[in-house]
Amino acid sequence: MRDGYYATVDGTDFEASPDGETLHLYSDTARAGFDEVAPGRYRRVVPFGAATGFGYLTTRCVWRGEPFKVLGDRGDWLRVEYTGGRAPVAERLGLERFDRGVYQAWAPAAEVTDVRAERV
Repeated sequence: MRDGYYATVDGTDFEASPDGETLHLYSDTARAGFDEVAPGRYRRVVPFGAATGFGYLTTRCVWRGEPFKVLGDRGDWLRVEYTGGRAPVAERLGLERFDRGVYQAWAPAAEVTDVRAERV
């Protein structure tokens, strides 16, 4: 499940972190030009202009007939955040109030449908 920035460099999409005029690209595999920053985690810093595409990727889904954003997963469970914007619905669903207007829950992955990545 992805939720974050991405950049396309040399025809490949990478997780990315913008930093002023540069981009930090990340990979889980060793690649030419990437330095290992943690076991199994590699980074390459490039000028922002090296990217042929840049945006934000988020994962959306439907659970119990309502729209959600997927924040993470743990095997058979997904951490989801309600995006319907109606507090009475969130309360009816028994969601945990994470912050004002923000409702989350752990949902059984088998109950979640229409999982899709959206580029913003």
